[in-house]
Amino acid sequence: MVGLRRLLMMSIVGLAFLMTGCQKEHKIRIGITQFVDHAALDRARQGFIDALADRDYEHGQNIIIDYQSAHGDFANTTLIAETFVSKRVDLIFAIATPSAQAARNVTEGTNIPVLFSAVTDPVGAGLVDRLDKPGGNVSGTSDMSPMDKQFALIRAVLGTQKRIGVLYHQGEQNSIVQVDAIRKEAGHDFTIEAVGIADSATLQLELEVLLRKVDALLIPTDNLMASNMELIAVKAIEAGIPVFGTEANQVEAGALMTEGIDYYDLGYQTGMMAADILEGKVEVSELAVQLSEVTELVINLDTAKALNLNIPQDLLDRATLIENGVMLNDD
Repeated sequence: MVGLRRLLMMSIVGLAFLMTGCQKEHKIRIGITQFVDHAALDRARQGFIDALADRDYEHGQNIIIDYQSAHGDFANTTLIAETFVSKRVDLIFAIATPSAQAARNVTEGTNIPVLFSAVTDPVGAGLVDRLDKPGGNVSGTSDMSPMDKQFALIRAVLGTQKRIGVLYHQGEQNSIVQVDAIRKEAGHDFTIEAVGIADSATLQLELEVLLRKVDALLIPTDNLMASNMELIAVKAIEAGIPVFGTEANQVEAGALMTEGIDYYDLGYQTGMMAADILEGKVEVSELAVQLSEVTELVINLDTAKALNLNIPQDLLDRATLIENGVMLNDD
């Protein structure tokens, strides 16, 4: 009788162990691959995670999030994507174009959905066939900045007929697309002096040369520029040249102002898309690529003071302001 009880107890314990193991195996696995570490992309990642949490997907509870950074190495993006496929993740979130391209290539022929963010030109990058109907296993959110709003700021602060310098990474398709958009928006009101940069080692020299030729800088959403934004801002202030950004983190790093996207909001949008996919509400092939739903005017008063610039009151009244390194009225 004792032996039977012991056998029964062992069976119950074994069954409980198996059930626990099954529960662990069925946790949703999400791989996050990020091309490089800098504030804008980090915010996109956090927004994505927070959106999932708001939809009751919590890391360690009912999902497992595996985050990997490529540290700016293109080869690493492929290795990370291959690792995620070998782990049979349920969804990949790819932050920035190189990581998204690697995830798309490696998951081709699988049923793993890929969502991207911080990608300016998803069609040109070969990620989707069309923005409204991607057609494959990839969709996401685009960080294309509204260049008309940036030029409205330049007109308000500096007027027209100015020479605008643009620094961009010549190896990023995202940046090349934005330079084209900048030239188109500038029209006949401004002269654009665009300089493609190969790497961080050549940035400072090219920057110093450019600053002697222009009245202002306009910096696109570019991973190389984002990683070196503090250097760009310091050198520009020393030269008395205002820098107009295309996203809020550039202004926090010392640019004068932008009316652009917030990467946290962009990541949050993508997280909501991910939740819809995980819940079976939509197929990724039918999920349209989304643009940022909101833009925000951000002005760095410390930079304005350093440049001895008077900012129009109507801009100040509707802006999030940075003073003494602190964001004063960020909601």
